[in-house]
Amino acid sequence: MNPVASTFLANAWLGIAAGGIAIASLVWLDRNNAMHRTIVCSIAIILMWRYMTWRIFTSLPEMAPTLDYGVGITFVTVEMLSMLSTTMSLFFLTRIRNRTADVEANLPWLRAQPAPRIDVLICTYNEERLILEQTIVGAMSMNYPNARVWICDDGRRNWLRQLCDEHGCGYITRRDNAHAKAGNINNALVYLCDLGEPPEFISILDADFVPRPDFLTRCMALMRDPRVGIVQTPQHFVNPDPIQGNLALSGVWPDEQRYFFDVLMASKDAWGAAFCCGTSSVVRFNPLMQIGGFPTDSVTEDYLVTLRLREIGYQTVYLNEQLSLGLAPEGLKEYITQRSRWCLGFVQICRGKSGPLRFQNRLTFVDRVILSETFLYWSATHAFRLLALIVPVLFLLFGIQAVHASVQDVLSYFLPCFIVQMSIMGWMTQARVVPIMADVSQLIAAHSVLRAVVAGLLRPVGQKFKVTAKGGNRDVRFVEWSLLKMLLGYLVLTIVAVISAFGWDGGWSLQESSSIALFWSWYNILILTLTCFVCIEQPRKRKAERLQSGDRVGVCWNGETRWHPILDISTSGLRIEGRPPAENGQPVALQIGDVTLPARVVRTMKADFAVRIDDTIEARKAMIRQVYSSRYNPSISEVQTDKLIKAVLVRAFR
Repeated sequence: MNPVASTFLANAWLGIAAGGIAIASLVWLDRNNAMHRTIVCSIAIILMWRYMTWRIFTSLPEMAPTLDYGVGITFVTVEMLSMLSTTMSLFFLTRIRNRTADVEANLPWLRAQPAPRIDVLICTYNEERLILEQTIVGAMSMNYPNARVWICDDGRRNWLRQLCDEHGCGYITRRDNAHAKAGNINNALVYLCDLGEPPEFISILDADFVPRPDFLTRCMALMRDPRVGIVQTPQHFVNPDPIQGNLALSGVWPDEQRYFFDVLMASKDAWGAAFCCGTSSVVRFNPLMQIGGFPTDSVTEDYLVTLRLREIGYQTVYLNEQLSLGLAPEGLKEYITQRSRWCLGFVQICRGKSGPLRFQNRLTFVDRVILSETFLYWSATHAFRLLALIVPVLFLLFGIQAVHASVQDVLSYFLPCFIVQMSIMGWMTQARVVPIMADVSQLIAAHSVLRAVVAGLLRPVGQKFKVTAKGGNRDVRFVEWSLLKMLLGYLVLTIVAVISAFGWDGGWSLQESSSIALFWSWYNILILTLTCFVCIEQPRKRKAERLQSGDRVGVCWNGETRWHPILDISTSGLRIEGRPPAENGQPVALQIGDVTLPARVVRTMKADFAVRIDDTIEARKAMIRQVYSSRYNPSISEVQTDKLIKAVLVRAFR
């Protein structure tokens, strides 16, 4: 055997063995079993800190006032803090809770008593009519018997007041926009109290989140426990986020929030540490008024209201069911704005009176750990992602060696840690977390997130709430040049560093640290290339998102009704399988669900055709109720790695 290959295998045996055992063992384990989760998470943590111990005590440059040592100690410190955040996250992932059985058990209790009054508050600032009408109709179509629906308009728009009148929905506004969304909600709470008929509960909906008919009923079933102050449900989206859309992954890769809502929040709930995420939640009214309404000392008022309620003895619980559908950020700028606001809000909380190090507050130990973990995620993890781009370039261009390691060291310490951690995360999240995609999502927002960290630490008070814009014109290709230029700078610098070190006569030989730097640089080139593709916004032609369907529709034409499978459906029309019954432009009637709607054929193909529903208020209502009736699920239930790789390659060479 070749001596080099023999040496490689001799040093890689631990990583290969660990990966093989992990993958083979996970097949036989139950991801819903707390003991199984604890065992695999413990193994990952042990290997992670075995690697980190080597990094701290063996791989650093010699202690001296040199650039090597300065960069090395900075990098290892950030890496250690990022590893600490991951360790905390794995600790919480050892448990998971599903409250669906609790809901089913409590529904008879709920139906046996008079339904408590719930006021549904739809918060809006600048969303367009199409978005708001869907939410209003969906909210007013819920099957809960004692609910009032209110639009809380921070845009003071006359057309929206008229729209509320058309649909029989309440309308609340105010003179200014003080404290943004929290101030808007608090203004509505005062208005409701002044009516003399305050509710027992309120429900918060963002303007783009359409509730399903049983949203309130299923949430209220968990309010049987008087200690529950908030019931939070996940956010699901009808449209692809910028990573899915711009990399053409919407059919094979879930949106970036699926890991958080499907896995992480369910695990935090198992530890009694779920928190309010704003929209799609139900809140007990009297305790909320007891703490003075929604707090205004953070731009993430939703998380903070959980902490303030917990201080007076009320818990937030998480119901992991798809009970509402909304819009993910449609553009990259909006995506980054949203993440930066979340980051800023958490830093403000950590700097405020509800921070993890303010021991005079009444937070639990678990709350303090979660706040610390989240702060480290926003700060250290994103900083590590950027330093991981810079460190190999410094070595290849300037000889600044921040990491002293041999190939054997990497194979012995890093490889087992990496393989086992990724295998376990893939198992627990059903492949919602894979290394390359996770790094792309972090890198996209890293600069803005770190600016938000600094802003929150230096000036926690007086920061403005930045709204995530939804809707608008998305039908042309657009390049996010400011971010793309920065990423291209990193990409060009990395390529130049590789060519400079290895491509010219007299370049370095592939030995030890130079080999590691080369492999590291190629990985960074891959990540940067994909992230650059994300910066090229792909056009989205449809105003109304289409959902896949397996239902059937009756198409009536010339007195004859034929039933066809529905291929996809939106609030404005359908794509139907089968031979077209009429030519383009001809009217037909559609029998869908329990309603018959006038429509028109707008496109015909050999094996399918498309129809558009006539634009009347009654038809729009019927289609909104149909699309958001719990019958269609836009989420990707299973991630197939081969399809993900194929989709990325197609996008790269398109």
